Amino acid sequence: MNLANKALPTLSFLLLITIWHGLALYINDPSLPLPSVVLHVLWQEIISGQLPHHLGLTLFRLIISFSIAMFLGCAIGIALGRNKTLDVFFDNWLVIFLNIPALVTIILCYVWFGLSESAAILAVVINKLPNVIVTIREGAKALDRDLLEMARCYQFGKRKTFLHVIWPQLHPFVMAATRSGLALIWKIILVVELLGRSDGMGYQIHLFFQLFDVASILAYTIAFITVIQSIELFILKPLDKKALRWKR
Repeated sequence: MNLANKALPTLSFLLLITIWHGLALYINDPSLPLPSVVLHVLWQEIISGQLPHHLGLTLFRLIISFSIAMFLGCAIGIALGRNKTLDVFFDNWLVIFLNIPALVTIILCYVWFGLSESAAILAVVINKLPNVIVTIREGAKALDRDLLEMARCYQFGKRKTFLHVIWPQLHPFVMAATRSGLALIWKIILVVELLGRSDGMGYQIHLFFQLFDVASILAYTIAFITVIQSIELFILKPLDKKALRWKR
């Protein structure tokens, strides 16, 4: 049963490639190139150095904006979740920022602060921050009061209380914000690069769109998805497993 479960993701991936290959053969149009054609373009872009260059710039923007959004979002989310007055006061702010379209935020940041790197990162942070705050706020509200009271009775310091009482309970919410954040933030970064940068994956995809180069668009998309999946597999899952090692 375990072997079968391990084989399922591989079989699912092979099925997806088979469907793609079959549709490409059936349509027989440049708008849907064969997987082999896309892989060839991907390899050519890698050895030319173009893809690593633009992918590196996009990942740099992702890491900076994601780190800022997560740090601020966790701090603000915990504060709102633990303080009912603050939560009520800022609740409407959160609703407003959650419903402002990402495109509007990006354009306003570029108009107000110019077509600069800092404006691009700020636009991404502003779009991601409300989602993190809401997720962490709900986690802070759900903290077990009995465990917090126990920590006070045993005279736990703030650091010990956070590490051994608060963090284990917040961890699922932080991981949820992290995973949803990675899925959301790289899409926003592509739009940011498309509108106001002269490099990065978004800029390149926009260039390929103008040339109707679908194979290159798919090649760059596959490269970025591969990186994000690698982050999930080699960073997030091991961290998740380590943080939950106390569970039996």
